[in-house]
Amino acid sequence: MGSVWNVFLGANILKLAFLCLLVCSVTASVSYDRKAIIVNGHRRILLSGSIHYPRSTPEMWPDLIQKAKNGGLDVIQTYVFWNGHEPSPGKYYFEGRYDLVKFIKLVQQAGLYVHLRIGPYVCAEWNFGGFPVWLKYVPGIEFRTDNGPFKEKMQGFTQLIVNMMKSQRLFESQGGPIVLSQIENEFGPVEWDIGAPGKAYARWAAQMAVGLQTGVPWVMCKQDDAPDPVINTCNGFYCDYFTPNENYKPKMWTENWTGWYTKFGGAVPYRPVEDIAFSVARFIQKGGSFVNYYMYHGGTNFGTTSGRFVATSYDYDAPIDEYGIPREPKYTHLKYLHRAIKMCEPALISADPTLQTLGSNQEAHVFRSSSGCAAFLANYDTKWSVKVNFGGAQFDLPPWSISILPDCKNEAFNTARVIAPRFHAMMTPVSSFSWQSYIDETPTADYDSSFSSTGLYEQLNVTRDTSDYLWYMTDVVIGANEGFLRNGNYPVLTVMSAGHALHVFINSQLAGTVYGSLENPRLTFSENVRLRAGVNRISLLSVAVGLANVGTHFETWNEGVLGPVTLQGLNEGRRDLTRQKWSYKIGMKGENLGLNTVSGSSSVEWMKGSSIAPKQPLTWYKTTFNAPAGNDPLALDMNSMGKGQVWVNGKSIGRYWPAYKATGNCGQCSYTGYFTETKCLSNCGQASQRWYHVPRSWLYPSGNFLVVFEEWGGDPRGISLVKRTV
Repeated sequence: MGSVWNVFLGANILKLAFLCLLVCSVTASVSYDRKAIIVNGHRRILLSGSIHYPRSTPEMWPDLIQKAKNGGLDVIQTYVFWNGHEPSPGKYYFEGRYDLVKFIKLVQQAGLYVHLRIGPYVCAEWNFGGFPVWLKYVPGIEFRTDNGPFKEKMQGFTQLIVNMMKSQRLFESQGGPIVLSQIENEFGPVEWDIGAPGKAYARWAAQMAVGLQTGVPWVMCKQDDAPDPVINTCNGFYCDYFTPNENYKPKMWTENWTGWYTKFGGAVPYRPVEDIAFSVARFIQKGGSFVNYYMYHGGTNFGTTSGRFVATSYDYDAPIDEYGIPREPKYTHLKYLHRAIKMCEPALISADPTLQTLGSNQEAHVFRSSSGCAAFLANYDTKWSVKVNFGGAQFDLPPWSISILPDCKNEAFNTARVIAPRFHAMMTPVSSFSWQSYIDETPTADYDSSFSSTGLYEQLNVTRDTSDYLWYMTDVVIGANEGFLRNGNYPVLTVMSAGHALHVFINSQLAGTVYGSLENPRLTFSENVRLRAGVNRISLLSVAVGLANVGTHFETWNEGVLGPVTLQGLNEGRRDLTRQKWSYKIGMKGENLGLNTVSGSSSVEWMKGSSIAPKQPLTWYKTTFNAPAGNDPLALDMNSMGKGQVWVNGKSIGRYWPAYKATGNCGQCSYTGYFTETKCLSNCGQASQRWYHVPRSWLYPSGNFLVVFEEWGGDPRGISLVKRTV
């Protein structure tokens, strides 16, 4: 789009410039028309897959990209993760798993294109939707609306990424692999909520992005009013119904959800490959020209990168599993689908489909031109196979399926006939561990890193997400004449919290634990507590499980103990503790000592052998192990543990929570009929996530240092290292 894109200097000339695009001679390398994205003068049916670079390791990237290519993809799509790249204002990080340039260059070396979704809001079940936490504390800021401070910071980061890509000559207009960019992300529903400020912001975001002159088209997904020349695109399980907001824009599907994410406390979703293939064929037969699988490889939410109550695994039932192994038959069946679609490409890009009725619930879409003929024969019935006549021949269509005829005569593929291999990966134990333990402690008010104030503070305002943990501590004086001291009817302590989990300690003894859920993070503790005459210390350990990643103005949502906090059953009746003096401490003592590192672990005395403390809350465990031989992916079986975090050689594997058992309906699931995220579920009654990925590249041949912090009280003797084999 070269010279045309250069004229987009302001909102007043956006439309004029786009009209010029339609009628002027176009010399740039990437453009579009109503049929397709045009790369170097050629319309393309582009098949894409999402692989998020921070959700795997750089050592995994080449293999993942090659498997995507072998699976028949043309494009790798990824978000850009602002909070990973700018963890503090003006301090940037583009190394390790966040080496964006390296990732894109590897895609280029494999001969694939890139769709770069800069956002910089990403959602993605990622902590805070990809926004850095410090952004919340910019004076006067409101996220994702017509707000000066937000637009300034958003534009600054977007421009930083674009300039970085330009400096490495990574846009297709410079000879690089990036053929598409995305600004914002699924903003349409938010715009609907907030009205005029949202509309103004969307227009500004589009103008700002186009003005960066990347030489490639920009898209906005789930944004029906995306202004020219930005292309509005569809996200969902099905997008055949979707029509762009202008008839000169191509029909694009930026997220075909190959499964769904797992949440702690939820069953594990899966999506039958027959339905995915059906959805893609249905989209293509109705003029679609760009399909992206979200996710093609889901990966892992290492550290504390997952969104609120989202599991550490981001497997997503993707064609390539969390560990980098093709999931069969999903991977190969889709590969065969892609091959059939590519055989149809000459006809698809040069003709519009004609519709032919084949039966009461069957139809054909036929693309016929001088370049060729392709037909898609569809059976929408969810129960019955049907024989249809087309072109003088008879075809057997299984229920909820589409047959693809690249020459309008011979069937090359049917979405429901799976001939790909069917097998499951297995977790095989390779070693157990010999542990040492250290019991953390409930802090005192005079602890070095604590502070005090009247009333209750919102958790994120205190921690700034530097730790999942915040201690709330206060003292309660009980007189010797209290009736409960004689009759044993202990008072009820009620604590109301905005979430996400809460451990209540009375005089350093655990009195109880409560926790919320993704749907309802708020929680209430209300139990009888054993108080004694004199001063009693109430210590509340509030635990965050990721930050919200989606919702209108989710930056305003709260977490932590906000009250009220009351004692009921005293001589005086009810005592409100909410506004008395509270002391605060960020993090666990073990965190502050760095017990997850070799050097830090030497600062305390650990119990060994028979003296280790199983089933104790707030306990650290450490051990060493040698890397198993071979190249099979590795994981930790944490099923014997409760809730906590785990590190290998100082690197965070992530949060674990096998004690939160999965709920849902895990009955039989048919591929036929419309899919939703709750239709096909597994693991009901079991841990939402049992196994936790340990990247081989994080290991040494010997002497690997493994540390577990257990909040609830698990048995580390049940932890084992396993390998994932097919």
